[in-house]
Parts: sequence; C-alpha cells; structure tokens
Amino acid sequence: MAKDKIIYVCKECGSHAPKWMGKCSDCGAWNSYEEKLVKATAAKQNTLNSLVAATKPTKLKAVRQSNSDRIITGVSEFDRVMGGGIVRDSVTIISAPPGAGKSTLLLQLANSLSLKEYKILYASGEESKSQIKNRADRTVKEIADNFWVVSDTKLDEIIQHIETVDADLIILDSIQTFTLDEYSSSRAGSPTQVIECATALKNIAKNPDRPRAVFLVGQMTKADEMAGPRILEHLVDTVLYLEGEDGEELKHLVSKKNRFGNTEESGMFRLSDVGMEEITDPSEFFMTKRNELVPGSALAVIKDGTRPIVIEIESLVSKSFTPYPSRLSECFARKEQLGTLISILEERGGIGLYDKNVIIKATGGLKLTETSVNLAVVMSIASSSLNHGIATDTVFIGELGLTGELKKVPSLEQRLKEVDRMGFKKAYIPQNCLKAGVKFKNLKVIPCKKLTDVITKEFK
Repeated sequence: MAKDKIIYVCKECGSHAPKWMGKCSDCGAWNSYEEKLVKATAAKQNTLNSLVAATKPTKLKAVRQSNSDRIITGVSEFDRVMGGGIVRDSVTIISAPPGAGKSTLLLQLANSLSLKEYKILYASGEESKSQIKNRADRTVKEIADNFWVVSDTKLDEIIQHIETVDADLIILDSIQTFTLDEYSSSRAGSPTQVIECATALKNIAKNPDRPRAVFLVGQMTKADEMAGPRILEHLVDTVLYLEGEDGEELKHLVSKKNRFGNTEESGMFRLSDVGMEEITDPSEFFMTKRNELVPGSALAVIKDGTRPIVIEIESLVSKSFTPYPSRLSECFARKEQLGTLISILEERGGIGLYDKNVIIKATGGLKLTETSVNLAVVMSIASSSLNHGIATDTVFIGELGLTGELKKVPSLEQRLKEVDRMGFKKAYIPQNCLKAGVKFKNLKVIPCKKLTDVITKEFK
C-alpha cells in the first residue's frame, strides 16, 4: 500500500527535492526549500486525472485555428497590445506594483465586454464585493447585467461558479491568493498552489468544446518582478506589465510575451480619478502646443512598440554660482547620459557650459531609453543656452557619437513618414541613412554629417 511522503519544494522556482538543501540546485536561491506532505491518495488522483486528461494525436492540418477568433474590447490601446484583441482560448497574466491600476484596468475592460453581451466572472481574493462595486461606480458609466463578481480564495468554488455562469471571460485577482483543496498542505502563494491553480485555469481556457479567456493578476515583488515561480510566465500565453512611476498619471501597458501578437507593442493610459483613460494620440500628449518660439524646446521621434511618437524635450540652462554646476535629468535612467551629451555639445558643438546649470525633462514625464533622442536633447540645450527658439514644425532624429557625428537610427523612414503625416515641415537626420527616391508630401529632410552642421543650419 502506498504511503504518504515528504518532499521539499523551492518557493522561488518550484523545483522538488527529496531532502532539504540549503541552496536550490536549479535557481541558486538560499534557504528557499519548504516542506510539503504528499498524500498517497492525492498522488493516485493526480495520476488518474492525467490519464483522463490525455488526448489522442490530431493531424496538424485538421486542427482548427482560434487565433483569428478574437474578442475585441473596444479599448484600442489594450487591443493593440494584445495583437488585435483577446484570443478566446488564451490565458493572460498582468502584473504591476500595488496601486498602478491593473485591477482598475481589468474591471473597466470586463465591463466593456459585458456591455457587448459577453459573460464575465470577476473573482477577487483580495477585495470584498462591495469594494469591487465601489470601484466600478467610480470608473464605469453603466454596469451590465451579465457581469458577476465573487470574493473567495477557494479555486474549487470559483471553478463551479465558472460553469454556473458559463463565463466567456474569467478574471482572478490575484493568482497568489487562491488555493486548491487537493493541495491544502501548501499555503496560498506557494509555488505549488500558484502553478496548480494556473494549470487548472489553463485547462478550462483551452477546452476545445468551450473555450474561454482567462486573465490572472500577478503580484509584484520589491525587485519589480512578478511574484512566484518563473514557470508561471511559461505557462500562460501572454505576459503584460503595467509600468509607471509612483504618483505619475502616465502608465505603459507593455507586452513581455505574446503568443498571438507582437511582443514589442505597448499601450498608453492615464490613471485618473475616474480610472484608466487610454491615450489614443500620444504625440499630442507629449507635446506642448505653442504659437510662439520658446528657447529650450526641441522635438524628437521615438518608437513606442511599432508606432512612432513625437515627443518634446525641454531644457533650462542657467548661470551657476558654485564650482560644480548642476546636471539634472528627469527623463534619463542613468545620470551619466546627460553628462555625456553635454560634453559632446561643449567639445564638438562649440557651446561652453562649464559654468552653467543644465536641467532637462521630457513633457508628460516620459522616460527616454532610445539613443535616437540624443540630437534633440543636445539641440534643446543649445537652444536654451543661445536663447534661440526652434520652430515647432521641426524635428531632430539621430544618435550622437563622441566624435560629434550623427549616427543612424532604426526605422528612420517610418518615423519620417509619421511626422510627414502630422504636417511637420523640417527633419534633421544623419547623412546617408535614407534610401534614394523616398519622397514626402510636406516634410523637408535635411541630412547632416556632424552636430555642428545642425547647429549652423538651425541657429545661424
């Protein structure tokens, strides 16, 4: 007769070991093994379940595709990140720091779909029904009849509710709070419970006779990583992160993994008192409309996912009365980036800033990660230092080398086509980077070899 046995499970990666060890042999974490009792009856039931769940092979050409059968939410920024909507038999996990707006976003999406006659089940292991209703009253205009909510942490009960409601979309907030009775020896949030709960929901979503879309909310650690074993990300179809600084309105929905779309896509939202508002025209959000020239402002073109966005860089150059002038940046991840560009402007551009304070920022609180903004940053500083405004119909696209030369950037033609569509008149770009014969309707492209060429043409 089979006997109960004790195994040890790493709480970081979920790997099993027959005895306790100080260091996990798979992920290298120290003191991460937790004792778990495996009952013989449970092991037998697992084997039976595996045999029942087994399916016979199917010819590949006979498999019916569901990739094109998508649920369109109507929230364009979300749909573009998902690759054109939600695939019906998919599992998606979204993670973000506390208070970033992930629960609010999912609640709004769920209500939008319920108004389109989809049946929604929103299960929360963290909030009561009244708390969910309070958020709904604040963030949505009309609540549909086919929107069900449940506050429970027992996944066995949730699965019963899914069948009762016959839900098209299931949301679990958050996966780390739910448990299965079969694994009662493991606490909520343990690798065993997280993986087994996610696996059970995946099986529900992938049922060929009744496909359903499942969304899981994943908690985030202090290291800005999704809590739980890494295998969770491999288990699901799509992994989304909602990024944004604490206290800032701007939020980026970024796709880190998408089996049905482009992993480079991202959507932009504004977190306000009425919920998550999509930013459908980011260029308008990241630029300041002016009727006059203002020194210290220059426009760049970045790529957000697959779409080009025009952004504004602002600079302030002032006299320093200390031996060490300030170099402050709110938009660069690394402080030394601004110092490097200032040095290039001084040595290669001929503009002295050794006794000047330099402060730069991007309109809208955007963080700059592309080197394509280098030319615009430097021209913004030069504009402020020379007290010479730059026309608002001019953009700067190019990376700067330490030699003062302009270096090419990816997707240059796509960026230029976008600014041409928006009605811009001039674009400074690196020399010999545009294919011959490319023409634009409104835009005059000015190729330059060095930074001094751009400064001379624009300011003198």
